[in-house]
Amino acid sequence: MTLADRLRASLTQTAGAARIEGDDYHFPGQHVPAAVLIGVTDRPEPGVLLTLRQATLRRHAGQIAFPGGRIDPTDADSVAAALREANEEIGLDPSAVDIVGTGDVYRTGSGFSIIPVIGVVPPDLPLVPQEDEVAALFEVPLAFLTESRNHVVATQEFGGRQRTFTEIQWQDRRIWGITAGLIVNLSRRLAPLP
Repeated sequence: MTLADRLRASLTQTAGAARIEGDDYHFPGQHVPAAVLIGVTDRPEPGVLLTLRQATLRRHAGQIAFPGGRIDPTDADSVAAALREANEEIGLDPSAVDIVGTGDVYRTGSGFSIIPVIGVVPPDLPLVPQEDEVAALFEVPLAFLTESRNHVVATQEFGGRQRTFTEIQWQDRRIWGITAGLIVNLSRRLAPLP
């Protein structure tokens, strides 16, 4: 059974265990449709591709993120948008991705409605981060990210309000906010891989 098949089976078994951001993340307007690629590397111990956003960006500067962004009118769907964004941001060839499925929609306080697209990618591809957007590209073991012991709930003041969020510390990288929320959702949907 391939990693993609194992992930498909794992996602199917636990469908419906959704979580979206809490009441303190209400956004007063219409959410903008967006998609991210949760790229899982096909290794004996699978990893997940993450980016460090450039510190000069207007939104979410210097944060850890999945490749992704707005769903454009020219995108056929969320899968096409996630693959396009991953190609633009890290040079990932869409034909190299075996799409497993999508996760639960995640609504953010910054006004986005994000669809996580899960796909399996070959390990050690010669990916090239787009340096205007991506400061670094790295991989974290899937088992580490989905282990609930590594999900720490934190509180911080943003915009004059106390906000509660999840953070995950991987080596010297702090994964928090939207990305950590997407990971928590995914970990709730994934049963142990067969």
